[in-house]
Amino acid sequence: MKIKKTYSFAFITVLYLTLVFLLAVSLANFLEKHIGNWSLLIVATCFLVTSFFIIQFRVEYFIYRRVRKIYEEVSLLKTEDLQRKSVTTDMETLSKSLQKFAEGKRIEIKNLTERDSFRRDFLGNVAHELKTPLFTVQGYLLTLLEGASKDEDILEKYLDRANKGVERLTAIVKDLDMIAKLETDDLKMNITTFNILDVIQNVFDLFEMKAKKKNIALVFDKIYEFPVFVTADIERIEQVLINLIVNSIKYGKIGGITTVGIENYNQDKFIIKVSDNGEGIKQEHISRLFERFYRVDQSRSRDQGGSGLGLSIVKHIIEAHNENILVKSTFTKGSEFSFTLKKV
Repeated sequence: MKIKKTYSFAFITVLYLTLVFLLAVSLANFLEKHIGNWSLLIVATCFLVTSFFIIQFRVEYFIYRRVRKIYEEVSLLKTEDLQRKSVTTDMETLSKSLQKFAEGKRIEIKNLTERDSFRRDFLGNVAHELKTPLFTVQGYLLTLLEGASKDEDILEKYLDRANKGVERLTAIVKDLDMIAKLETDDLKMNITTFNILDVIQNVFDLFEMKAKKKNIALVFDKIYEFPVFVTADIERIEQVLINLIVNSIKYGKIGGITTVGIENYNQDKFIIKVSDNGEGIKQEHISRLFERFYRVDQSRSRDQGGSGLGLSIVKHIIEAHNENILVKSTFTKGSEFSFTLKKV
């Protein structure tokens, strides 16, 4: 029958103490012949001190071995962190290490849960975003194959709608490819010096007609007498401005205004602000605005078109420049998206 570790520990400790006791008795008999009554006090003191150190050493050694075994079995606990100084120190070290280990595991589990949730949401969103234009294209083409192509008016109208579905599919795939490259640093930045005012004006000109359909004015916040030179990838920054201004038009109110302004952020950077007086965004949505395919209003956003990746691309481009993007919004009153760029 296997003897318990504690029994073995107790038995060996008692043997040590018995041996010390016998030595103490012998020493007492020897000293009694030479110093008389003082011998008992001296022997008792020696026995007390010796017993204390034996018990202390034995307990420390016993616990140290048990604790060390725990360290060896838990792979993430470092054995070298365990020092055989005292029972209290060892147990405190073990407690701290286990707390650190447990906290690390808790964070790891939380991150894995969040990633799994994000993965499921992302795959579901991708499937939904691709499914809608695919079914649209398929429906129009099947209708044409079933005989509707004989009517020239229907043929032209359905082919045009099918083409729009294909364009949306192309936009989604293109945007996903860009995000993937931005995340893996495969998309190289062509950093140059340019006048940001010219880029903003080009975007204004590009979407002037789109804005006029909703009677939205695209304006600067003031008259800029001198150029404002920045250092960045001009094509990527133009894409950022396109996405932000298109969103301001898309969600702006009829007869509203989209304003772009440039201010000093600090000694080394400008901040470019794109603001509107549209419908605004509720606070609970702001933290998720830059997630892929996240839409504040699912049905209305899809009716407005787009890949659902615009703001995610904006965030990735700005972060690829090692800059910051900020959002301020008041529901029913409007929104302001701003980002920093390095001064020349």
